[in-house]
Amino acid sequence: MAKDNFVEQIADIDSDFPQWYTDVVLKTKLVDYGPVKGTMVIRPYGYAIWENIQKELDRRFKDAGIENAYFPLLIPMSFMTKEAEHVEGFAPEVAVVTHAGGEKLAEPLVIRPTSETIIGSMYSKWIQSYRDLPVLMNQWANVMRWEKTTRPFLRTSEFLWQEGHTVHASEEEAMDETLKMLAVYEEFAKTCLAMPVLTGRKTEKEKFAGAVATFGMEAMMHDGKSLQAGTTHYLGQNFAKAFEIKFLDKDGALKYGYTTSFGVSTRLIGALIMTHGDRRGLVMPPVVAPVQVVIVPIASKKEGVLEACRDLKEKLAAAGVRVVLDESENSPGWKFNEWEMKGVPVRIELGPRDLEAGKCLMARRDTLEKGEYALDSAAESVRALLKEISENMYNSAKARMDRRIVRANTLAELLAGVDGGNFVRAGWCGCRECEDKVKEFAQATARVMDGENTSDTCIVCGKKAERTVVFARAY
Repeated sequence: MAKDNFVEQIADIDSDFPQWYTDVVLKTKLVDYGPVKGTMVIRPYGYAIWENIQKELDRRFKDAGIENAYFPLLIPMSFMTKEAEHVEGFAPEVAVVTHAGGEKLAEPLVIRPTSETIIGSMYSKWIQSYRDLPVLMNQWANVMRWEKTTRPFLRTSEFLWQEGHTVHASEEEAMDETLKMLAVYEEFAKTCLAMPVLTGRKTEKEKFAGAVATFGMEAMMHDGKSLQAGTTHYLGQNFAKAFEIKFLDKDGALKYGYTTSFGVSTRLIGALIMTHGDRRGLVMPPVVAPVQVVIVPIASKKEGVLEACRDLKEKLAAAGVRVVLDESENSPGWKFNEWEMKGVPVRIELGPRDLEAGKCLMARRDTLEKGEYALDSAAESVRALLKEISENMYNSAKARMDRRIVRANTLAELLAGVDGGNFVRAGWCGCRECEDKVKEFAQATARVMDGENTSDTCIVCGKKAERTVVFARAY
């Protein structure tokens, strides 16, 4: 099959980005639609990405002193109503169990949309003294937030995530933890996803329901829209007071703790797809790629070719590389195109002439460039190439994002900016009405605040701006 015909199996990324995304996630077998509206089935290739994300983040969490635990999926409705702002924020998304075992339940149970309430109730039992603090826990779990539409990895009723929940003796410690975890996310996005992000505080309108302050990590997608890739929340004493999380301090006084929460989800898979993908399909960051190298035999029936390919596979696997040898009966051209669509970072071609020369051909997925490498040092070359690919993917995405962050002094300039697929920096007075006006006028929202005491004037009312805000259309 000709390369162009293979590419035509997916929509054009520039003219129909939403369809391109749907085509890619289905044709590369990342996901399929579940039988219940709003749900997705994560297939092995997609789940392998999540496993690699989980492994990398889990190591970072443990390095930060955070322990894993697990809390129940079902939450008493009375827990949700204890923190008024929290329950109001989640009310439209909550799924409720009212019957079980053929009987009506005495109290309805909420299917976990997030776990601040149930974890808070347990912390109130476990924390008695300042000696019990800080408490640093995380859980890897599924959550449910009812959605009327299905966009795999972006908008589904059920998705996978991690949620960290900590308790501290002081406001300063809790805020430090909130910002520390934001920095962990940012470093992970750069190092493992090759994805540049903007981080900063959210506006009151955009913050997490029940938080004192929310900090977000925003990534720019291929179409210029923003995707919230992770959040950390300083919850103050809101949940501590609602759930009686108290401790006896060193001075003998009984005090409420200060809590935080932080989380990322399978949305990260959608983010990396839409950050790095191209007209051929996926482009996988090497650190989280399910397959880092695919070996394609050339003239595989020739003597010694398959044996050499199998030997090379063993050497790469021994060097810690996730490698696949494609021994299928498909033509080499078919294999090239299929693995390119799957985004595998490096393809190695090995045939009779290569064996005679003691070399192999390596093709990079990020640049589509090819080069010859010595066969006896292929493992070392692959490891170096994967590192180079990861750095190049980050640098390319960062340069693209930087080019597409523009300034605006008027609403008309802001509209032109987001219409052009950009993030837009603009002054904001801090007034909710002006923030709402931006959304009404340009269908753009405040993603993060990235400056204080700016000399700019508010883009809406013309008064002195309190903040510089990055506005964008968002997923």
